Formats: sequence, C-alpha cells, structure tokens
Amino acid sequence: MFFYLAKIIWFVVQPSNAMAIVLGLGIVLLLVGARRLGGYAIILSAIGVLIFGFSPISNILIQPLEDRFPQYQLSNDGRGAPVDGIILLGGGLETIVTTARGTPALNEAGDRLTTFAALARAHPEARLILSGGIGGLFFRDADEAEVGAQLLAGLGIDPNRLELEDQSRDTYENARFSRRTANPQPGERWLMVTSAFHMPRAMGCFRTAGFQVEAVPTDYRTRGREDWGRGFYAASEGLRRTDLATREWVGLIVYFITGRTESLLPSP
Repeated sequence: MFFYLAKIIWFVVQPSNAMAIVLGLGIVLLLVGARRLGGYAIILSAIGVLIFGFSPISNILIQPLEDRFPQYQLSNDGRGAPVDGIILLGGGLETIVTTARGTPALNEAGDRLTTFAALARAHPEARLILSGGIGGLFFRDADEAEVGAQLLAGLGIDPNRLELEDQSRDTYENARFSRRTANPQPGERWLMVTSAFHMPRAMGCFRTAGFQVEAVPTDYRTRGREDWGRGFYAASEGLRRTDLATREWVGLIVYFITGRTESLLPSP
C-alpha cells in the first residue's frame, strides 16, 4: 500500500506537476468568472517556473545530499579488507524504453552501472547483487535487475557472478531484499552503489535492515558548492533537477517518520 500511495501522492506534489496543476486551476477559475483568483493562480505558477526553472535553487537543494558521503576511491581498495560483495541499486535504466525497444536503455543515472562494472572487475572474487524489480505504476516496465544483468554481461562481466534481487520496488525494499539475498556474515565487507544524491536515504534503509555496507556514491549532478550560483539555460532542466532534489528530501522525511530510517539525514 505504501508503494502505491507514494507514487500517486508524489505525482501530484512534485514541483513541476504542482505548478502545472495550479496553472490549470487558474485557467478554470478564469473561465468560470473568478478572474482575480484565476489571475493569482496563473501568476503563482509563472513565478514558480521562473524561480525553479532558471535559478540555482535545485543545485542548492541537491548538493548537500551528494556530498553527505565521501567519494569512494577505487585506487585505495587494495589497502583495506577484501571486498566480499557489491550491491547495485536499480535506477540507471530507462525501463519503459527498454521494454519497447528490447535493448537496454540507460538514463541519467547510468553511471551506477558503469561504476558497478568497474568495481566488479577490480574485485573478481566478490559476489555481485543487482537489486531492482518493476517499479512502474501505470506502465509495464522491464525487470531492472534482469536487464541490468544483460547490460553488464555485454560489458564483459561474467553472467554467472550476477545474483538478481528482482522483487524490490523502492529503496526500503532494496535494502530488505538485498540483505535476504546476500545473507551477509559477520566480518564481511560489502559495497553499495547508487547515485550520490540518493545515498543518504539508501544508507539509512540498509542500516535499518541490519545490513552494514560501505557507500559508493556515483552519478553526481553538481560540481559542489560552486554550483550554488549556477543557474540553468533551459527551464525544463532546472525543473527536472528541482523534482529530483525535492523527491529525495521528501523521501528522507517520510522514511524517517515511518521508521524506514533511524535518522532524518543519515551520515557516514
């Protein structure tokens, strides 16, 4: 039930959709004669597009999440304990296009898969788990873990090494079902790969699930704090990033309130 409610509510409240809804409401109010209220709604929507579409506010929102966990240095791997397993969280595939075209299609988070592939080559003895099921609500998506395995095999990763966790539909289920699949033993060292902005929520979920993993953030969207002053040339790009950042902050709050994470903003 949580999965379906989250999808439906988020469709309405994500900033770009909310602005479109307010704009539509304004037009309706104008048509029924409520000119003042309709005008206010249209102006509010226009201001929202200008601010969130062109200003750097989305960079200001997302950068603290990206830098919450330090970058992972693959060059330092040999100095630590051997890596027993590596987990890849889904999200790097454009599943609707993949289903239609019959070939893996990457999205903006495709760095997750390339980073995972690099780690897999660096640790040939490590177990490899792909976590991600069918997360679509209105469309029949591809099974992310299965498609990810096909893509990684094409990149030269031995298919026999890949273990698929294909039941999870959100981050909380990623953590629970990955732990069940991995069955980690005391003293084992596991790495977890996901987008940098998503890492705080993911780490919180894995800790709640009782699965201690090391963060391997990837798929950075900002350079750092220097992007606090960098806006966007296309409103669509700014709105897209605003949606992304807002989703993570809202997700952190909701997951904390519902007990899916033990802290509001998990830290290293």
